Amino acid sequence: MIKVLFAGGGSGGHVYPILAVLDELAAMRDEDFKLYYLGPKSPYDDEFRERDVALRYLASAKMRRYFSALNFLDAVKFPFLLLRALALVFRIMPDVVFSKGGPGALPVIVAARFYLIPVIIHESDSVPGLTNRLSARFAKRIGVSFEETLQFFPKEKAALVGNPVRSTFLAEGFSREHAKQHFGFDEAVAALLFIGGSQGAAEINNFVLENLGEFLPKYQVIHVTGEGNFTESDQLAKFSLKDFGEDEKRRYRWYSYLDMAELRFAYVAADVVVSRAGSGSIFEIAAFGRASILVPLEGAAQDHQKKNAYAYAKTGAAVVVERDNFTPHIVELKARDIISTPGAREKMESAARAFARPNAARVVAEEIVRIARRK
Repeated sequence: MIKVLFAGGGSGGHVYPILAVLDELAAMRDEDFKLYYLGPKSPYDDEFRERDVALRYLASAKMRRYFSALNFLDAVKFPFLLLRALALVFRIMPDVVFSKGGPGALPVIVAARFYLIPVIIHESDSVPGLTNRLSARFAKRIGVSFEETLQFFPKEKAALVGNPVRSTFLAEGFSREHAKQHFGFDEAVAALLFIGGSQGAAEINNFVLENLGEFLPKYQVIHVTGEGNFTESDQLAKFSLKDFGEDEKRRYRWYSYLDMAELRFAYVAADVVVSRAGSGSIFEIAAFGRASILVPLEGAAQDHQKKNAYAYAKTGAAVVVERDNFTPHIVELKARDIISTPGAREKMESAARAFARPNAARVVAEEIVRIARRK
């Protein structure tokens, strides 16, 4: 039996790639695993339980590169978190640790190093976070999502593998026309998908709701608000739609959250995706081969969303609209250029598929087994 311990922060950007790797491990019928997750409590805990992953909790201590009084509090917390990590890792004594970085992961990595347990880390963004930068010295292998990230790590340890995306999420089987029918849309009218990541994006939500009059006469719109923003967005949507005719009302579908099956329909239905530039979102868009308009989150750590966006746009698969230019006129103009210019959308979709690495989760899972066997 191989015992694997997963570590990482509690955001969707950290957890979803771990879930993708867990699904690939489950598909290895000739291997027997005992799986653990050690990290902060999160809304995704049930996802781990469904995969028979034993949960052990460890609070997080965020390391900030800017001045904050919280830095002093977290510095005081870290030794206690390390002691707890040492105790928990000793009880588990895994064959290998896989870390996605983020708050809470570093004490686990240090504890694994203390017990001489091999560590594999994965960096999703084009610029690595502080936890992964510090963890790299203890890691046996380092996987990265963007080619630009290789420069930050020792070349003998690092490899470009892409960002793990769940294989069941990517299963094909229906056309764009069929997906539009699923939402009650007209097959002949272009569809825009607005999505702000696992936590939602108030700025994108407000942008959509304030500019329905700009989009609905020309497009059909699928809008995923995020659960944390849904109550307000739902009220605003109902208020905004009261001045539209029934035909235009049918062109707008809004949701707090879409499960994996429904989100697949949304991606497939979309002619253009308007999204934040988190690594997880970019690789999902790429895996579905969709043209996109990326709106990087301002103030993200190390400005990683802007760097992600431009690294991806360099391939020809996306265009970037920064916050100062995030206006209905510019977004509509970009969408119209993509959809109406002969061959433009097809070229972007082809570039997206070329960038995607749909086997990333499998590659990571196989490396976990290889390292565990050679420990």
